[in-house]
Amino acid sequence: MKKIIFAFISSLLLISPFFAKAHPAEDAVKQNIIVEPVKGITEDFIRGVDISSLSDIEKAGGKFYNDDGKEEDLFKILKDHGVNWIRLRVWNNPVNGGGSNSVETDIPLAKRAKDAGFNLLIDFHYSDFWADPAKQYMPEEWKGLNEKQLNAAVETFTRESLKKFIAAGARPDMVQIGNELNNGFMWPLGKIWGDKGEKVGGFEGFTKLLQSASRGVRSAQGSLLDKVLGKDQKIKIVVHLADGCDNGLYHTVFDQVTKAKIDFDVIGLSYYNYWHGSTAQLKQNMNDLSKVYGKELCVMETAYAFTEDDGDAQGNVFQIYSGENEGYLPSVQGQATAIRDVMNVVAAVPNGLGVFYWEPAWIPVKGAGLSKTEGDTWENQGMFDFKGRALPSLSVWNLAGGKGQIKNAWGGSASNGSGFLPYALGEPIEVTTTPGKEPELPKFAKVLFTNDKENKIQVVWEKHDWKSEKKANVVYLKGVISGTDFTPVAKVTVSTRVNLVEDNSFESGKLGKWTLDGDPAACFIEDNKGNAHSGKYTYKYWLGKGFKSTLSQTFTGLENGEYEASIWAMGGGGENEISLRAVGFDGNKLVKTEIVNTGWKNWKQYKIKIPVKEEKLTLQIFLDTNNGNWGNFDDVELYKVE
Repeated sequence: MKKIIFAFISSLLLISPFFAKAHPAEDAVKQNIIVEPVKGITEDFIRGVDISSLSDIEKAGGKFYNDDGKEEDLFKILKDHGVNWIRLRVWNNPVNGGGSNSVETDIPLAKRAKDAGFNLLIDFHYSDFWADPAKQYMPEEWKGLNEKQLNAAVETFTRESLKKFIAAGARPDMVQIGNELNNGFMWPLGKIWGDKGEKVGGFEGFTKLLQSASRGVRSAQGSLLDKVLGKDQKIKIVVHLADGCDNGLYHTVFDQVTKAKIDFDVIGLSYYNYWHGSTAQLKQNMNDLSKVYGKELCVMETAYAFTEDDGDAQGNVFQIYSGENEGYLPSVQGQATAIRDVMNVVAAVPNGLGVFYWEPAWIPVKGAGLSKTEGDTWENQGMFDFKGRALPSLSVWNLAGGKGQIKNAWGGSASNGSGFLPYALGEPIEVTTTPGKEPELPKFAKVLFTNDKENKIQVVWEKHDWKSEKKANVVYLKGVISGTDFTPVAKVTVSTRVNLVEDNSFESGKLGKWTLDGDPAACFIEDNKGNAHSGKYTYKYWLGKGFKSTLSQTFTGLENGEYEASIWAMGGGGENEISLRAVGFDGNKLVKTEIVNTGWKNWKQYKIKIPVKEEKLTLQIFLDTNNGNWGNFDDVELYKVE
C-alpha cells in the first residue's frame, strides 16, 4: 500500500509542488504505521510512561479503549503494548488540580502499576504544583523555614512518603529527587541563580537540599519496614534536568553535584525535540555525560504530537519540529518515528537505561486539565486519541524490539519495517525573481520519508532559460534527488515587483532592521513551523497582561509615488486594536488598516496603500492588547505600485 501511495504522489509531483500536512485527529486510529526496530535494544530497556493525570481523568469519566475497540483498564493496555515502567509525580499538598498528585492520590495508582507487573518511578517535585525550569515554588507548608529546618523537612518528607508506598505494597524502583532542576528547586533557598538583587541559596543551598532528599531515599530504603517488605534492595536515585541537548548546562550542574558528593545513580534528561534540538545533539550530550560522570542515563521525559488538532479549545503547547537536518510530521507515524529515534539514541549510549514518555494518556476530559480552571494543553501529544482509543503509535514500545504487530478495530495497524522512501516535501519551495534574472534555488530540500521523518537532501534542479522570461510568470521546476524516483518541485514566481522588506518572513530568526518599541517578553520572533504562514519563523505576541507595542521599519531613498504594504496575521482575537500602519510618507499623515484575528491558523492578509511624497516611509505593526491575547505575523511586503 505504501508503494502505491508513493507512486501516486510521485506522479502528482510532476505537475504540482506537493507537500505533506498533518492528519486530523479523527482519522488517527485508522493510520497504518511502520517502525524500524532499534538495534541492540534489550528486554530490560526502560519503555516508560508518566500517567500522573490518570486519577483526575478517571474521576472525570475518562475511559480508554484497546485495539479491539473495547473499554479496558489503562494499565492492561499499556502492558500489552510493551510499556514496562510507570512514572508518577508527587506534590506535597496539591489543591489546584493538574492530577492532584499527593502521596495519597498516587499510592492507589502505584499499587495498580505494581499489581500489573510494572516497575515504578516516583518523581518528587518538592512543590504543591507544577515544578519545571521556569518555576520551582516552595511548598506552602515549608515557607518561612530556615535552611536547617527546610533540609530536615525535605529528608523527613521524602523518607516518610516512600515508607507509605512501601507499606502499601508499591515500593518504588527508582526515585527522582526533584523535577527539571536547571535552576535548582524550592526557591529561593534551593535556587542556583537569582535575579538581580534576589537572595538565593546558590549551589551550596541547592546541593544541601539535594543531599537531604537523597538521604531521605536511602533511609526509607534501609528502614526496618523496607528490610521486611522490600528486602532492602537499592532504589535508584535520579537527578533530573531539562534541555537534554545543553551540554554546558549539564556540566555546570553536575560538576557541582559531583563536588558535593551527592549520593545518586542516574542522570535524567528531558528531551522535547521542538524545544531542545536534534537527536544528534542529544546523543552527543548523553555520550559525553556517560564518559565524564560514569553514571547511568535515562530520558525522563519526551513526547511528540500525532496531530495539530485541539481537543478542548484550551490550546496546546506543541510546536512542529523542523530542525536544520531533521524533523517529524505531527502524525501517528511521525510520533512513532520520533519516539523510536529517541530510543535508538539511548540504546546506543553507554549506561543508557531507557526512555519515559510524558503523559501519553492525558485525554481531553472536562475536569482533568492543567489546573482546576484550565483544560488540557497536551492531548495532541497523547498516544490515545481524544476519545481514549489506543493509537497505532502506542505499539512503538513493542515494535522497537522487533515484535508486537497489531491491527485495530478501526482499520489501523502497526508493524516492523525499514527502507523508507521519500514521498513529499516537508515544506513548499517557493522562490521569487525578476524578469531575465536566474533565481537562487536551494541546493537542499526538506523531504519527508514514509516514516514521516523529515531529512535535508541535496537537490539538482532542471535547467531553464531565465533570460527568456520577459514578463510576470510562474514557473514550476522539477528537481532530482540521487538514488530515488521522488521528484520535488519548486515554484518560481517571476515578478516585476520588488519586495522592499528584507527578511520579510523573519527566517533569519531575528528582528533585523525592525525596531521594537515595547516589551521584548511580549513581542518576539518565534521558531514554530506550526504557527507560521510560510517557513518556520514569525513575529509573535503574547503576554499574561495587556500591553501596547509598535514594531517599525523605515525605508528611505524611495521614488515618490504609490506603494502597497501587506501582512499576513492570525491569532486568538479580542485585542483593543491591531493595525498595519504607515507614517512619515507625507508630513504627519497616517494610513492604517485594522487587523481582526479569528483563531489559530485562520490566516488573513491585510493591505494598505501609501502615497509617498517625501521619498521615505515607516511601516508599523501596532498592538494594543488585553490579558492573554496572542497572535503571529508573517510575510510582510512593501511594493511600489506600477
